[in-house]
Amino acid sequence: MTTQSFKPTLRMASAARRGLRLREKFGRGGTEVGVERAHQLADRKDLSAADVKSMHSFFARHEVDKNTNTHEWDSDSDPSAGFIAWLLWGGDAGKTWADAKAKSLRD
Repeated sequence: MTTQSFKPTLRMASAARRGLRLREKFGRGGTEVGVERAHQLADRKDLSAADVKSMHSFFARHEVDKNTNTHEWDSDSDPSAGFIAWLLWGGDAGKTWADAKAKSLRD
């Protein structure tokens, strides 16, 4: 049996660092769990299969956050809390990665 690598990509790490900066600046977005995940991603620490499944679930639940009426998605000047949380979990790169890794865990 081959052990899969669950090392976050550079793009995921970059998104997580951006999310941490925006959360610090605006005081919104994400939970303590999201902040912990962002630090894991920013440090590019290997994730567990449970972490991958958690990320996949997060993105599935929070896709609707893109339809915000307050603040802006993908903004550095007035980001929505949902956008900041999305970044903390690795952003779009994290979603693509987590979806693919979760699928490989099911196969």
